Amino acid sequence: MTRRRPEILAPAGDLDSMKAALASGADAVYFGLDEGFNARARAENFSLATLPQTLALVHRAGARAYLTLNTLVFEPELSVVEDILRRVAAAGVDALIVQDPAVALVARAVCPQMEVHASTQMTISSAEGARFARGLGATRVVVPRELSVAEIRRLASETDIELEVFIHGALCMSWSGQCLTSEAWGGRSANRGQCAQSCRLPYDLVVDGQTRELGDVQYLLSPKDLAGVMAVPRLVDIGVHSLKIEGRQKGPQYVATAVQGYRRWVDGVAEGKPDAGALKKDLADMTLSYSRGFSHGFFAGSDHQTLVEGRFPKHRGAYLGRVESVHGRDVRVVDDAEGRPWTGGLGQEEQSRPDAPQGKVSSPLEGEAPMAAELSPRPGMGVVFDAGHPEDKHEPGGPLFRVERKGRGWVLGFGNPGPDLARVAPGQRVWVTSDPSLAKRTEELLAQGEPEGRVSLELVVSGTAGAPLAVTGKARGGHVCSVSSEVPLAEARGGGMDAVLLKDKLAALGGTPFHLAGLDASGLAPGLHLPVSELKALRRRLVAELSEAVARGPVRTVNEGSTLESLRASLRERVVATPVPEGARLLPLCRTDEQLEAVIAAGLPEVELDWMELVGLQRAVERARAAGLKVTIATVRVQKPGEEGYDARIQKLKPDAVLVRHWGAMMHFLERPPAPGEPRPALHGDFSLNVTNSMTALHLLGLGLDSLTFAHDLDAVQLEAMLEHLPAERFTVTVHHHIATFHTEHCVYSHTLSHGRDYRSCGRPCEQHRVSLRDHKGLEHPVVVDVGCRNTVFNAQAQSAASLVPRLLERGVRRYRVEFVRESREEATRVLSAYQDLLAGRIGPAETVRRAAVHEQFGVTKGTMKVLNPTFTVQR
Repeated sequence: MTRRRPEILAPAGDLDSMKAALASGADAVYFGLDEGFNARARAENFSLATLPQTLALVHRAGARAYLTLNTLVFEPELSVVEDILRRVAAAGVDALIVQDPAVALVARAVCPQMEVHASTQMTISSAEGARFARGLGATRVVVPRELSVAEIRRLASETDIELEVFIHGALCMSWSGQCLTSEAWGGRSANRGQCAQSCRLPYDLVVDGQTRELGDVQYLLSPKDLAGVMAVPRLVDIGVHSLKIEGRQKGPQYVATAVQGYRRWVDGVAEGKPDAGALKKDLADMTLSYSRGFSHGFFAGSDHQTLVEGRFPKHRGAYLGRVESVHGRDVRVVDDAEGRPWTGGLGQEEQSRPDAPQGKVSSPLEGEAPMAAELSPRPGMGVVFDAGHPEDKHEPGGPLFRVERKGRGWVLGFGNPGPDLARVAPGQRVWVTSDPSLAKRTEELLAQGEPEGRVSLELVVSGTAGAPLAVTGKARGGHVCSVSSEVPLAEARGGGMDAVLLKDKLAALGGTPFHLAGLDASGLAPGLHLPVSELKALRRRLVAELSEAVARGPVRTVNEGSTLESLRASLRERVVATPVPEGARLLPLCRTDEQLEAVIAAGLPEVELDWMELVGLQRAVERARAAGLKVTIATVRVQKPGEEGYDARIQKLKPDAVLVRHWGAMMHFLERPPAPGEPRPALHGDFSLNVTNSMTALHLLGLGLDSLTFAHDLDAVQLEAMLEHLPAERFTVTVHHHIATFHTEHCVYSHTLSHGRDYRSCGRPCEQHRVSLRDHKGLEHPVVVDVGCRNTVFNAQAQSAASLVPRLLERGVRRYRVEFVRESREEATRVLSAYQDLLAGRIGPAETVRRAAVHEQFGVTKGTMKVLNPTFTVQR
């Protein structure tokens, strides 16, 4: 039985990688523009000026072209994005991959037929979130890498939107779209395509204030790479639309080996004839092309013991074994199972924590057979030994001169000069890092030129005696072309034209993009004749016209002139006015009972609660209400299929307001009216919704949110530019906080303080200990666990936007949030007092920061809300 094949979607960071993907059988490629707004700004990318030629190359190969405009957009950039969208729509891009809702909204205004895919950067992780994406006009969601197969199955059953799943390549430690590490620590935002890869840096583990020695395990946030081959049969069965290979910053060899391997495996699975032997060899090629060590990722749920190797952050290749002995220029290596990918089955997916309000789905992958790469070392291959720091450029290694199989291992012979074998000792691990034959194979692939015969073509032939022969071609992609002979059909002396002759002359499609998928000659009267030269001429004309149409891509209507003001006006019309609050309001966000007591003692009228567990949350709500405070409850930052009960539990606590942190929660509370006689809680969008321009803001306010928090990616100038178009009283500025950097499914506590793979076996060290990660500058970043066992790494240094407050008050901003992480009651009291006095005008910004910083171990910075231009003039 043949099942529908999911699309193989390949990365194209440069032209050679794109050609390698197409030659290897990719169904689609995704790429970015030099002009920006794509999440891989450091890739070579493609020029807008040459985009039509690039798209023609893709379309002639029978593939689709997806353009990544998957970053956040600042207010002054909206007109630039609009111009890009108009040009890419005219050029024939098949679909856009977007993060910012504004890009989707402007794209549909510019070109109503434009296909839009919600990037994984949009963090659409549930069916409720998918409904938000659908409302933007999206037809596909790129699901987060953190979803298991079972959760993807559940998501697919709850939505009809297409699902695209990352199947291979690098894993991000943080949930995509929720990583502010690069912004906080380096001033270069991952949400703007400038990821600094802080997850690949070494960190010290600090437990309860003491450094915990972990030996050579230093890269605590650097996950292995994903090779999701074992999940493919289940994903095919689910009916996911696309399997995506990560790697726009990698080269053509990586792209070719990955596409070829998954092409063979997916085709075999779909046809019911998977070739495990071929897969093992393909996995070896992929491993040697680039690998930090392969894992199943999250396809079988969380496994906190295997996701992170912790010993290296970069390409390591294929694990071969351990050094047994060194003799001269020979090294004896023993094969062992440690370090190999898939040394066991996929295992059972984690269930929800016992205190979670609703159970997660269970995994269907239990008992799957393991799959390992099949590797035989050969002369010429590169080898490296774990004899030094993995970042050491002089780590011993080099090409193999001789290989001899010995028992359950090998003797590896090296030349002179070669690796410094004096640094190689028994017990060290050995890795095969490269294979020159793969590079040669890739060069040969690129030398073959454009693929041929990839576009399916159906021919319909009709005609009667005395009339021209009409041939209509229907090519994949909806392209239709008709041609007619210049001479009429005549009665034949013999049997006349039949299907065999027509197929021979009209379907001789060698050297063209087409292959014949079907020929219908039922409309041709029998016994007729047309010169063969005329048939060939018809074929040439038809192929030429169809080739041009296919190369152009989909035909669309592109609206001329700017759409921004009319779009902004229509969005503003849907925004319902709300009462304007009197005076400035300080909004404290607490995570502990001590902090809540500080808020109560400060005499503030309301509080926001962000609790680790739900039992404590209920007690905190009761305590705050008893003190007469209005209560806002924060949702979790992300929510997977099966976790909708978290929102239901919040609803049962009947808060005055909800701090919404993900699209699913927003849709949950918007779509569910309160019980009869009860008011609907106010809905406040948090920073994690990533609102950086007026289009996105007005859309969300129009949906029904009462307020929004400015994204942490904004600086003062960008924030001021947004306020030119927005009701300032509907916005919150976070004026003091330890910015949430990583938000990760991987649990540092479980990985380092237990041997458990998930909450069931970890012993919950998070309830007994406090963990921080110390970076190379000596800053200690707190790690906090939420109710879903997800970790948030908070910046060691507090950030303050106190210097902006006077101007923001003038502009009408009324809501100012102060967030606490691990502050004591005394520390929280001091911070609250400083900002209360600032808002009341009793002290200035400098004194506010001085007072707030007294107990801050690493000081207070201006952080992301830095003042780039004191006059707030937007640089256009």
